[in-house]
Amino acid sequence: MTTKKTAPKVAVEPEEQTTPVKPAQPAPSWTVILSWVGTLFLVAILLAVLFRFNPADREKKSHEPLNVASDAQVELPALTSAQADYSLVRAASLDTTIPEGVRHFAIKHTVEEGDSIFAIAKKYNLKPESILWANYDLLHDDPTYLNPGWQLTIPPTDGIYYKLKEGDTLEKLAEKYYANVDDIISWPSNHMDITTPSVAGLEYVMIPGGYREIQSWIVPLAYTSGSGATREIAGPGGCGSTNYVLIGSTAFIWPAAQYDLSGFDFSSYHLAIDIAAGVGDAVYASDSGTVVYAGWNDSGYGNLVVIDHGNGYETLYAHLSQVYVSCGQGVYRGGVIGAAGNTGRSFGSHLHFEVRLNGGFVNPWSVLGY
Repeated sequence: MTTKKTAPKVAVEPEEQTTPVKPAQPAPSWTVILSWVGTLFLVAILLAVLFRFNPADREKKSHEPLNVASDAQVELPALTSAQADYSLVRAASLDTTIPEGVRHFAIKHTVEEGDSIFAIAKKYNLKPESILWANYDLLHDDPTYLNPGWQLTIPPTDGIYYKLKEGDTLEKLAEKYYANVDDIISWPSNHMDITTPSVAGLEYVMIPGGYREIQSWIVPLAYTSGSGATREIAGPGGCGSTNYVLIGSTAFIWPAAQYDLSGFDFSSYHLAIDIAAGVGDAVYASDSGTVVYAGWNDSGYGNLVVIDHGNGYETLYAHLSQVYVSCGQGVYRGGVIGAAGNTGRSFGSHLHFEVRLNGGFVNPWSVLGY
């Protein structure tokens, strides 16, 4: 019997079971830590600002009523000399002059020696017509009729300062004086209720911007071109029939050294322009022609010169202090014919200058050259 041999058993040690090891992580650096801390700090600041200064929240709060107790007292910090702002200290002013454009009520002006409607109008920043309109009962539209001591009514603005009569209404006044009803209602010194406007209970009413025609205070002289002036019509300075010595060119020049107005402009009630000129200033012939009036005039012109230019045109120079020409004399354009003054019905030294064409009045601005 054979015996099988078996290989000897060898003891085998069991394999060790090991867990895989992760690679070691490097320790965070201080730079990274600080950057994170800084970022978180900035975020915190932004959140604080957002919640503290939220615009939507502020707008909401601005519309909320502020409840303050009626008896609440707020203590103010004590003011020390170091806190004083001396730039705010100012002395009281005793000047009661009313600035331009502020006055809403009519006032009185006492006429003094040497006063004129135009000087008074300039003082109160008004047109002379506004003063004439406000004082018709006293002046009757005549600016030359002033006496020292008179009390003139000075309206608050340009227009008609009107004393109301029975039957007057806003609509009638606006139509009569070419004004706007709304302007009358809204003028402060009229004290009208805009809901139910009426002139009832008022003595005077201001009509801003209103106007009316003014009666002429100088009687126009009647001339016929080519016939000359007559003593019967013109007064003591008139000539008889005169032959033409020189014929004008129709190229008119300014008759005074100054190119400014000093009084009324041309209008339906003042058929001339009033040119600024002092007493004694030279007056020049505006064009060549023949003198048909030289001397005093009784109708308000004072010392007067009239030149017939032989072509339908005549020019008139009034209120002269001196007359240097005589009737029938020929004068050249630019020749001195007299000196400016304040004679006749005049309100101060100036040159009253008229232009006429075939017996009618022409606005001097339309023919004057410079």
